[in-house]
Amino acid sequence: MHEQSPGLRRLAKTTALSAGFLVAVYPLRAAAHVKWFAAYDVAAQPKELAEMCCPMFFLLIACSLVTIWLLSHVERTVVGAFLLRTIDRLGRVLQPRTEAIFRACTAVFFVGLWVLGNIILTPELKTDVVAISWLQFAIAVGMFWRATMIFSAIGIAFLFAFGVYSYGAFHMMDYPIFLGAAIYLGLSGLQRSLFGRRPIDYARWGAAITLIWASVEKWAYPQWTFPLLQTHPTLAMGFNDVFYMIAAGVVEFGLAFALLWTPLVRRLAAIALTAMFVSAVFEFGKLDAIGHLLIVTILVAIAVDDEPKVERRPILAPAYYCAALLGIVVLYYGAHAAIYGTKII
Repeated sequence: MHEQSPGLRRLAKTTALSAGFLVAVYPLRAAAHVKWFAAYDVAAQPKELAEMCCPMFFLLIACSLVTIWLLSHVERTVVGAFLLRTIDRLGRVLQPRTEAIFRACTAVFFVGLWVLGNIILTPELKTDVVAISWLQFAIAVGMFWRATMIFSAIGIAFLFAFGVYSYGAFHMMDYPIFLGAAIYLGLSGLQRSLFGRRPIDYARWGAAITLIWASVEKWAYPQWTFPLLQTHPTLAMGFNDVFYMIAAGVVEFGLAFALLWTPLVRRLAAIALTAMFVSAVFEFGKLDAIGHLLIVTILVAIAVDDEPKVERRPILAPAYYCAALLGIVVLYYGAHAAIYGTKII
């Protein structure tokens, strides 16, 4: 086997250590879902676009965009190839067991919801329908046999639809991750792909869209999180609360977009996001651990996914990034104005 030069190894280690340092200090250090721990009003007037689009917002977006572009360049170099091989070696034990881990964690997640009771899919989605809890228990049981995974997948899709019925489509745009997970479980149970895409791709897209939507929420409703920053002052690490919310949204958007990009970029983003979600458990406890178990499972699956390298020119990263940012902001504010009659500008 060809041995890497000491200089290349040092560069790769430096890159990995730098990435770890950034994960430790970035403002998104603890990624708790604010709706689970603080008062919110989905129908309230969001921060107007003219106020949201301040100079600091664009400066942080530019930094995030440049980071994606640079990582896209690194991926095409020997350093990028070495990092991919290193991640492959570290994930070699987990990669062939991805489906088993996904099924086990899904079962634990839905058993947790069944035990808590009166919850549709996430802690803030309450229901008095007793049958919902038993459906969640049945979904967990369905993870034990491949033949029943498709029925569990249908059950998850039903719960999402029930959430739309109970809380509205706009609120449930926080959680397309469950649709991605349902498609993953259904296709895995049938041992099939869909439109030439693997089950993990649908789970990855669901997680990315969920986090992208949540990033806009941080910009549109920063006031929801301010009480949490008062009760958990270490989260902001000394930053101004307003700056923290802008930066947290930018970091979350950048990492979520990275999940949709090339293998090294998305795998590094998945590792960073996993570290952030796990760190939130130490700050917010068991509720956060249960609530984020499914997304952490998907992120780990993305991190160890050894799909062959996808070639995309690095120059395309900024273009796709800007298109995704513009599209999601327009969709978020446009949908809110259409549904709730709020002002955009």
